[in-house]
Amino acid sequence: MGCPTKVDGVTPPALRPTRRPARTLTELRGLLAEAGSLTSADAPSGPVGQARLAGGSAGAIDGDAVLQDVVLQGVTHDSRAVRPGDLYAALPGAHAHGAAFAAAAVAAGAAAVLTDAAGAAMLAGAVTVPVVVTEGPRRDLAQVADWLYGQPSRRLTLLGVTGTNGKTTSAFLVDAGLRAAGQRTGLLGTVETRIGDERLDSVRTTPESADLQALFAVMVERGITAATMEVSSHALAQHRVDGLRFAGALFTNLSQDHLDYHPTMRDYFEAKAKLFEPERSAAAVIGTDPAAGSWGAELAARVPGALTYAPDPSADWWPDDLVMSERGSTFTARGPRGVEVPVRVHLPGRFNVVNALGALALLVTAGVPAEAAAAGIGELTGVPGRMERVERGQPYLALVDYAHTPDAVETVLTSVRGLIDGRLIVVLGCGGDRDRAKRPLMGAAAARLADLAFFANDNPRSEDPADILAQMSAGASRAGTSAAKVTVIPDRAEAIAAAVAEAGPGDAVVIAGKGHERGQEQHGVVAPFDDREVLAAAILAALGGPPGDGAADGGVGGAPGSGSRAVRR
Repeated sequence: MGCPTKVDGVTPPALRPTRRPARTLTELRGLLAEAGSLTSADAPSGPVGQARLAGGSAGAIDGDAVLQDVVLQGVTHDSRAVRPGDLYAALPGAHAHGAAFAAAAVAAGAAAVLTDAAGAAMLAGAVTVPVVVTEGPRRDLAQVADWLYGQPSRRLTLLGVTGTNGKTTSAFLVDAGLRAAGQRTGLLGTVETRIGDERLDSVRTTPESADLQALFAVMVERGITAATMEVSSHALAQHRVDGLRFAGALFTNLSQDHLDYHPTMRDYFEAKAKLFEPERSAAAVIGTDPAAGSWGAELAARVPGALTYAPDPSADWWPDDLVMSERGSTFTARGPRGVEVPVRVHLPGRFNVVNALGALALLVTAGVPAEAAAAGIGELTGVPGRMERVERGQPYLALVDYAHTPDAVETVLTSVRGLIDGRLIVVLGCGGDRDRAKRPLMGAAAARLADLAFFANDNPRSEDPADILAQMSAGASRAGTSAAKVTVIPDRAEAIAAAVAEAGPGDAVVIAGKGHERGQEQHGVVAPFDDREVLAAAILAALGGPPGDGAADGGVGGAPGSGSRAVRR
């Protein structure tokens, strides 16, 4: 689950608009002063103002002309991505301070540096460009980028999706509805970044603020009229989406994840809740399924005018006349003011009915006619790595899914169980350097709900894979299930082949955890690995056909796009 997207070891460069902005350093400092962000050492002094200069001292500038001569034509936090005329944001990081790379940024053409007091101290005598010092440069970077690129989100119908599970599927469904309504769309999320029909690998679920604002500026430049984006809790906590204005936002659900970053579930929830602040989102649609816990109901109660959706009539939006199969579902969506519209969703599982319902509610709330929204949802044939079918003529159901939380594993396996008459077989792993507390819970869910469970490596990263598998196995043991149900095969390809060898007519094989990812990370190396291709090859080999690359002769069924090598949250 989630490792860096790189090609030949290089992170893809962020997009920038063709027409570069041009704002002066004087204007920038005026913006920051108005926001109360400048430190006392860098606060304006009369009409001239002060700036930290090359030697690190605070000194008066001889007239506005000096500052006005410094023209800012872009902004980035990545010293490797600096272009001439950029403002380089030297931010404090988990392992290093961005000020350590400021000299390289200046050598590449940075016209000024934005940093904090610690960064300014590191830069004393090290750079020859103005250094603007604020108390919270990461927070300020988002506002600066929004200002520099002309507030592009305000020129789009921007819809946001947050939650633990279902973000990607919901975002794809929303995008499909917007397209059906005649919008030219953009999409940002875990699987891919899309501008019109151009698809790009995503580096993380929600980009850093400077890259994000530049991307929206590119969308505006290319005639995009509406965009849908996944909004992670990390992005909200780290101010990456500050400055954006959403026409509407969707909350799917909340369950245990990312507790390696958030100290508590309450902290995790409060980060998500930031998306629904009135100054950020004009409308809110919130999932309140009681089976998903009480977080949604709590959020709906605190957001004025929020609309709710759930599998039952207690919510503003709910599904009636539900018919489900392994090929998808049909239902009648019932909403406020007597809205009643038939919906078909090609994604199997009861939870995808809820995802489709939430997407429909958000689209209608944003002004899309219900019929057009439903038509678009019905045109989406699949989402990469989300309940994605792999078909090679086998007499059983084979699925790849990104389920990487205890709740997601339980939801997916419970849903698949309702689609089959035979045995349920799962291959599952847990990512290294991530929330360790969820590993035994995921192992327990797999052992309890599947007939056979194979525990295998996911993305071990810097951890010992054996330790991760042991934690999963401990959870399975505590679940009180038969030890014969669980087999540990560290090699993921071997585990997938073993699962396929056990499958028979009427069974289901679910490969969970990595979904769309095309790489497996261990000790800093990302090796090519795609669950869909490996599963397809294993099926062909079991059927007596050529193993080869499962994607070479048509690949997986029903999912547009190929996904990214891997994504970090």
